[in-house]
Amino acid sequence: MSSSSELSGLKALVTGGGSGIGLATAKLLAERGATVAVLDLDPSSAPDPKLGFVADVTDDASVRAAVADAAEALGGIDILINNAGIGAAGTVEDNPDEQWHRVYDVNVVGMVRVSRAALPHLRQSANAVIVNTASIAAVAGLPLRALYSATKGAVHALTLAMATDHLREGIRVNCVHPGTADTPWVGRLLGAAEDPEAERRALEARQPIGRLVTPGEVAAAIAYLASPLAASVTGTSIAVDGGFTGLRPRPAE
Repeated sequence: MSSSSELSGLKALVTGGGSGIGLATAKLLAERGATVAVLDLDPSSAPDPKLGFVADVTDDASVRAAVADAAEALGGIDILINNAGIGAAGTVEDNPDEQWHRVYDVNVVGMVRVSRAALPHLRQSANAVIVNTASIAAVAGLPLRALYSATKGAVHALTLAMATDHLREGIRVNCVHPGTADTPWVGRLLGAAEDPEAERRALEARQPIGRLVTPGEVAAAIAYLASPLAASVTGTSIAVDGGFTGLRPRPAE
């Protein structure tokens, strides 16, 4: 339990806040003093007090209604965490056009829809910030992740563009690059593998720290970027990846 209170008085909106990194982020922001609302297809796990709103990020009307309801319940929006996303496995030969359109619609255009709806509220804030959840897949070539990597590369580029576009409005925009995290989505991937335990060991071994990243560790980076402590940080990405993208250690003997 954090005793920090740098988010006291701020109002935060977290998409995909019903599980995994989004849920960990919603809980941590609340612990640090923010009033938090969650947007999710199933927001029932939203941290207390229960400010959960059903939203489908692929449906603009759904997004606009949920953001408006959340802003009314919160009394404004200071912090937007664009975390909702889905995965995909395979090379460029493996995913049909329909899946490419679907994953882009959730992972990229979904962030656009929520940001577009939240911007009028963010412009009224003295600590306006957007944090997007990208991935190390945006900056490193991972096997069998062509579609997912393409969307997360787009999120990284979108973050830089948004940071530039809204700089003069006082809205900071940053992103995090999680490594392989111990989330329900990764759990489902492991469950679909021929040998789940061997696949887990392989995922752990490719991260220099030798284990999966925890949702709480990613949430801590998001909370920093969202806080007034990061007032001079915009257009930046933070990798929470166990050293995956930057370190080249010798293999263990």
